[in-house]
Amino acid sequence: MEHRTYQSVNQPVRKKDAMQLLLGKPVYLDDITPGNALVVKIMRSPHANAIVKEINSSIAKKVPGVEAIYTWEDVPQTRFAIAGQTYPEPSPYDRLILDRHVRFVGDAVAIVAAETEKAALKAMSLIRVTYDVLEPILDFRKAKDNPIVVHPEEDWFPPCPVGGDNHRNLVASEEDSDGDVDAVLEDCDLVLEHTYHTKAFSQTMMETFRTYTEFDRYGRLHVISSTQIVFHCRRILSRALGIPKSQIRVEKPRIGGGFGAKQTAVCEVYPAFVTLKTGRPAKLIYTREESQIAGSPRHEMEIRIRLGANRDGTIRALDFYTLSNSGAYGEHGPTTVGLSGHKAIPLYTGGLEAYRFCYDVVYTNLQAAGAYRGYGATQGIFALESMVNELAEKLGIDPTVIRDKNMVREGMQMPAYYHEMANACALDRCMEHCRKMFSWEEKYPVRDMGNGKVRTAGVAMAMQGSCISHVDVGSATIKLSEDGTYNLLIGAADMGTGCDTILAQMAAECMECSVDDIAVFGADTDASPYDSGSYASSTTYITGKAVEKACEELKQKICSIAAEMLGCAEEEMAFEGKHVRRAGTGQTVSLGDIAYKSQVFNTKAAEATASHSSPISPPPYMVGMVEIELDKKTGLVTVLDYMAVVDCGIPINPALARIQAEGGIVQGIGHTLMEDVRYNDRGRPIGSSFLQYKIPTRLDMGNLRVEFEHSYEPTGPFGAKSIGEIVINTPAPALAHAIYRAIGVWHRELPITPEKIAMSLAEHADK
Repeated sequence: MEHRTYQSVNQPVRKKDAMQLLLGKPVYLDDITPGNALVVKIMRSPHANAIVKEINSSIAKKVPGVEAIYTWEDVPQTRFAIAGQTYPEPSPYDRLILDRHVRFVGDAVAIVAAETEKAALKAMSLIRVTYDVLEPILDFRKAKDNPIVVHPEEDWFPPCPVGGDNHRNLVASEEDSDGDVDAVLEDCDLVLEHTYHTKAFSQTMMETFRTYTEFDRYGRLHVISSTQIVFHCRRILSRALGIPKSQIRVEKPRIGGGFGAKQTAVCEVYPAFVTLKTGRPAKLIYTREESQIAGSPRHEMEIRIRLGANRDGTIRALDFYTLSNSGAYGEHGPTTVGLSGHKAIPLYTGGLEAYRFCYDVVYTNLQAAGAYRGYGATQGIFALESMVNELAEKLGIDPTVIRDKNMVREGMQMPAYYHEMANACALDRCMEHCRKMFSWEEKYPVRDMGNGKVRTAGVAMAMQGSCISHVDVGSATIKLSEDGTYNLLIGAADMGTGCDTILAQMAAECMECSVDDIAVFGADTDASPYDSGSYASSTTYITGKAVEKACEELKQKICSIAAEMLGCAEEEMAFEGKHVRRAGTGQTVSLGDIAYKSQVFNTKAAEATASHSSPISPPPYMVGMVEIELDKKTGLVTVLDYMAVVDCGIPINPALARIQAEGGIVQGIGHTLMEDVRYNDRGRPIGSSFLQYKIPTRLDMGNLRVEFEHSYEPTGPFGAKSIGEIVINTPAPALAHAIYRAIGVWHRELPITPEKIAMSLAEHADK
């Protein structure tokens, strides 16, 4: 492991946009875009599965202020996907801008554009639609090969072969294995088999989905959107609208949270279509209800695991089957499901002799799922970590000790993780650190507090990735300004994660200057160098390395220009931060002078662009421990203490890394204890506002502590790995474990609400 002292990296530098946000300056989409744009509203289906027979909008069009109303008859008939993924997308092309066949309650039926929101809503209420209502398929366990077919159309198109078949309601299907699982299971002392179920949780970011569109002064479609994926968004719009990518510019302002929801182009196509048809600026802002019922929540998954072990606690075989509910459309379906196995099974590389991982992703007539922080690993880790805790309790072995025995360690090859090596892995140190800081031996035993309340603890481990290996591309451009400062142009999207600041810290470290001397711009498809976007935990690891490479190239160019100024060879020049020094003579040339020279009779640009991609995706690791108090009378779980230790390599900004971890843990606690996505028997959502869909606040969290164990990832910038997603993965299994300790009942379905706990206690008592 490499130890170095840095000036800017590994320092808690204040975020670049901190003061703008703190002072309430206009930075978000609705702040910075004109208010006189056409207001766009979407009329949505009240049925889970229906064919639009007739739409009568003649009265609605007479409402004063209504500009246009569009239906399925007005839109292009080319199918597309809204998943923000690198081309060719693994997600099937199964959408139209407006489709005659509506496939979930909330699916788009008509687009209304008006001068005011009042006029748009009035018009929408006057549109009369006649539906041929069809029977929906709502149970994802019955979807595969069901006679009710969600996508019967013949122009359904899979750009990649991922085992999908629309006539079987299959988005994707695959099997992967290593070793003879059945033989090893046969030889084990103990085989456990259980099924775990996680719901389709909503990202609930503070800023809902929103997009503004206009024609710019060159007649091109200019899209400003709260998005994580400006380049993918451009490609999606190009296909959906049938116009060249060269005629589209996409940029993002400050984003009010994304958590993966805005890796899907949920709303961009509707105002873009309005602008294309009317020639006028248009703006669509989703209500909270729309974000809840027509967004892109986490995939509901059911995961069946068989685990084979010896009586000493050695885990020898794992047999995984994941059934994933993609909902009405297939975006991100083929890719999220893979992480449920490939980002869980490798945690137990230590003694594992064989594994098998199979999955099916199915269509149903429910809201389409998408990307959410953790991206499938969250579901798989809940299942596997719960299973390991069940094994530990069954064998009477401390669950931290059973993990010590089986966990992946530095230098191990991980067959279930595409045979990658764990080059930087401090998971063992994370466990030891967490045990001590949390006081595991004191908190793990069940303690009766009187009045029906008990206290106890649970534990879980997690891993994630640092990019999509062999796919993700990050790029950066860095330019020298006349005053000796720099401009850093990036295509990654800061959505509150602080990547603008983190990438500036790396540039400052490379260029031996202050972070304040780095001005950051992004993301904009016209001005930024290509970047896959902010997802897959890839920004620090991939785009950070691109920054590092661009800086090295710029330093060479600066030295070359300085050498011309002094009439010597480039090899004689050494970059020293604020100036360049000539070896031997000691002559120096300031950055300012070099910058001015670059603008006068010069052929060498004082700027550099670099791209980076990686054949591997080094996992970050984490251990989480939670202490709860459970009230047996009401089923209420109170989180008293949550301790997490994370190995993200070398944290570029420990303060921002800690905030990322705290936020992810709080989201994970919300998934586990309170967030409940529910539908009635016709597929209508129950709970489309924060009155019913409960999310945790800081007051619900108790004591929350995050610390780091450093490893040094040789392929990462300054030894860094990722931090963004892994942190959401330990709360669910740790809490499920603690709840079992408290009441003696395993809950294998999320969320574990007070009602479920109280009912399970009553059932347990009856037995």
